[in-house]
Amino acid sequence: METLGDLVAAEDVLLFVNAAVTATGQREFHADAAEQRLSLDFLHAYMLGNYRELYAAVLALDINDHNAALIVRRLLESSREATGEQRRTEGRLIARRLALLPPQRVYRLFGELRRARVNNRRTRALIRDWMAARPDPVLDAVKYRGGFRTALRHAHLVPAVPELGDFAFGGGGHRGRSFEEPLLDTWRRAHYEKSAVYELPYTVAEGFAAKHGIPRAAFLERIAPRMTRLELLRLQETAREAGASAVRADLGRMPLTRLASYVLGLPLAERAERRAELTAALEAAARRTAGAERGTWGRVAAVLDDSFSSYGSGQKRRRPLAVALACHHLLAALAGEYTALWTSGRRDALMVRPSGPTPLGRRIVDALETAPERLVIVSDGWDNAPPGLAAEVLRVWRTRLDPAGATRIVHLNPVYDADGFDVRRLAPGVPTAGIRDAEDLAPLVGIARFAEGRTGLAELTAHLAARTEAFLAGDDRSTGDHRSTGGDRAANGTLPRQEGELR
Repeated sequence: METLGDLVAAEDVLLFVNAAVTATGQREFHADAAEQRLSLDFLHAYMLGNYRELYAAVLALDINDHNAALIVRRLLESSREATGEQRRTEGRLIARRLALLPPQRVYRLFGELRRARVNNRRTRALIRDWMAARPDPVLDAVKYRGGFRTALRHAHLVPAVPELGDFAFGGGGHRGRSFEEPLLDTWRRAHYEKSAVYELPYTVAEGFAAKHGIPRAAFLERIAPRMTRLELLRLQETAREAGASAVRADLGRMPLTRLASYVLGLPLAERAERRAELTAALEAAARRTAGAERGTWGRVAAVLDDSFSSYGSGQKRRRPLAVALACHHLLAALAGEYTALWTSGRRDALMVRPSGPTPLGRRIVDALETAPERLVIVSDGWDNAPPGLAAEVLRVWRTRLDPAGATRIVHLNPVYDADGFDVRRLAPGVPTAGIRDAEDLAPLVGIARFAEGRTGLAELTAHLAARTEAFLAGDDRSTGDHRSTGGDRAANGTLPRQEGELR
């Protein structure tokens, strides 16, 4: 029989998981960046101090990169407090998570560890093994030169390619002899040869283009074959404004949530003009994400928040609305029969924009009238037209009209609430889970039982153990990283994932 302490521990872990999925330490609509960071730092310290093993196991879940890096850093900083068995398990979890993180994020983490003077044997071994597993150390040295140099120095490593030491710690060679490694020599020549600029990765070439005064349009036209998929998506509008019409991303291959963000960034007139193209791309991405579950969810109703607060912030522009739009298309693919209700009352999903109040209660009533088997609510939880109506509607529905739970209801919230140390909830009887990307929707709905307050620590620990086992076995399906960022390549198949990519 589980004690009250066990139930509290289960609630603490679920609260932290929601934060680790949604919080990035950046400004949100209702809280500034400082509040976000302070709240998140407290949660990390609390979890590490009270539930170290569960804290480490969260690395196996669908958390965002920001929190994964924070967990890794805190575990390494506190190695002396761990038992031998804990250190062994943590080492495997950290190594696996580092392999899935974007390389620029990992190099940034190594720099933070150096500044914090965390240089124990386990840290040096993890840096050594991660760098040894990198598929192209020469490309890393060029693309992430500062981070590459810091990692070598901190772990006392000798590069496998001899020339990389001279490149990283010397003058780089651009004033002296040439390099035998083609990419290193291309970098050297790019200091004085404009043609060499177009043989470099885009993020490296951009600085050289500015140095040589190459017109933006001409540069983007010629460097396009060297861009990753996400770089092409991000720069399409910039290229068009500069007159570089050849920079075009293949929208049909883009991840669903990123594609939704791109669509929402377009002017309404352009969305209307490109309706067929954009809708087809969103539906294709949704079908890919749904996979074998496509059309198996029966009658589904969705309440989707496009109120003014779905704008997010200047740092996370339209992120909550992008998650809602992506969830809309994914639910349409999963459902046998689907009804979508936007809080604004709009019926054209392609033309949604952040505006107006949040009448969640009214839309939930409309959704329940369709007698759905599943009701999915995607909202930041700020119900204000009128305040509290959604909670009352859900309470009456669950306690009086549907006490048997024939309609499964789940609230997915893409926004971290710094004041509450969690995502905002609509009603005690309705499970709420944080959501990072729409691609996480199906597994989140599937494990919503853990957020209903009826599940104890034993069941939750067993679930984490199963996820950890799959994670360490190398099953990318145990995290969300295989969908949006893993193995992103340029058209020529030679470049790694997007630099600067944040989640």
